Amino acid sequence: MSNQTVTLNIPQPLYQQLKERAEQAERSVEDETLDVLASVVPSGGRLPDELANAVDSLRSLDDAALWNAARSRLPAEVSQELEDLHLKRQREGLSDEEERKVAELKRKYERHLLIRAQALALLKERNHDVGDLVSS
Repeated sequence: MSNQTVTLNIPQPLYQQLKERAEQAERSVEDETLDVLASVVPSGGRLPDELANAVDSLRSLDDAALWNAARSRLPAEVSQELEDLHLKRQREGLSDEEERKVAELKRKYERHLLIRAQALALLKERNHDVGDLVSS
């Protein structure tokens, strides 16, 4: 597989996070950035079946249900646990079990964001003003 060169201007806070993650993993910032990028870009250009089915099912929802999905928030305990594990990773590292937990929580977070984004897109497609939700 051939490689392509991309130059990115990364905001300092994001770069610092990548640098800290790279140091924790004893990797280069470039390797860490590639790993992060690879983790969020679906392989083969397709969503995993579970996510694709969840997104597809939104089309059959009425507007009220879409508004509920678009306004939904990730449960606070999920966000807090993920943040706590990220902080622990930075301080002292994580066990294999904790790394698995981070991966599971990230999947929940990503699924939630995808559902919200798709619900917003469908509402906009149905000529609703979603500006308030997009800016919040």
